[in-house]
Amino acid sequence: MDYCTLCNATDVYLYSQIDKRKYYRCQNCKFIYLDSKDRLSPNDEKNRYDLHNNNPLDKQYREFLARLYEPVYEKIKIGDKGLDYGCGPGPALAAMFIEQGFTVDLYDPFYFPDKSHLSKKYNFITCSEVAEHFYKPAKEFREIDKVLIKGGWFGMMTNLYDDSTSFESWYYRKDPTHVSFYSRETLHKIASIMSWNIEELNHNVVLFQK
Repeated sequence: MDYCTLCNATDVYLYSQIDKRKYYRCQNCKFIYLDSKDRLSPNDEKNRYDLHNNNPLDKQYREFLARLYEPVYEKIKIGDKGLDYGCGPGPALAAMFIEQGFTVDLYDPFYFPDKSHLSKKYNFITCSEVAEHFYKPAKEFREIDKVLIKGGWFGMMTNLYDDSTSFESWYYRKDPTHVSFYSRETLHKIASIMSWNIEELNHNVVLFQK
């Protein structure tokens, strides 16, 4: 029997089959995920990421990241330590915090794979355009919870799916590295599972507080 990779429920069904790729949806948390058999190989996945132009000095990219940066910045204070979880090859978001006097560690399984950071403690953690790549979201969120101090903030940005949108034609689904898709219902289920408080914001940004 298949089970949801986010909430572990067994009431999962085949939601869509597109170009021979199967997507499942959980009735419990509304999470949608790609069949593990249809994922890219690690090498092909990294090759796709290598094409991203995430220049920390790019003004437009910084304006995009400001959607997450600004609400997190309002919650923290100088001296707080942060972790950019899944920072990619050009950790621009971390740079924005560092420029304001914060200490930020970097973790990315492909580009900054130093797992020693996952045994530390942080006042805030950011996850920008990363959660859609999680193969095992339940495990990833537990990892984040483990290193976040009580009262700390976890800021996440990912495009949210709405049932009024055609899943087949949704541009976000078409990226072959995107395997996990969240709705607002999913975000609240994550908060419930992790015992986090939740603040929904605009621009597909959500803040959780431990």
